Amino acid sequence: MNLLLVLAPISVALGAFGLLAFRWTVKSGQYDDPLGDASRILDDHLRDGPE
Repeated sequence: MNLLLVLAPISVALGAFGLLAFRWTVKSGQYDDPLGDASRILDDHLRDGPE
């Protein structure tokens, strides 16, 4: 029972830290990439190598 009293707050704290880190990455714009791989793969004129 003593182990549960230690591990429960640690797991809640780690979950909160993960959530805060995710929110920070979203707010800093790390997922904003309108010209990323998802749209570049559809453009045929961007090929660099021989076909």
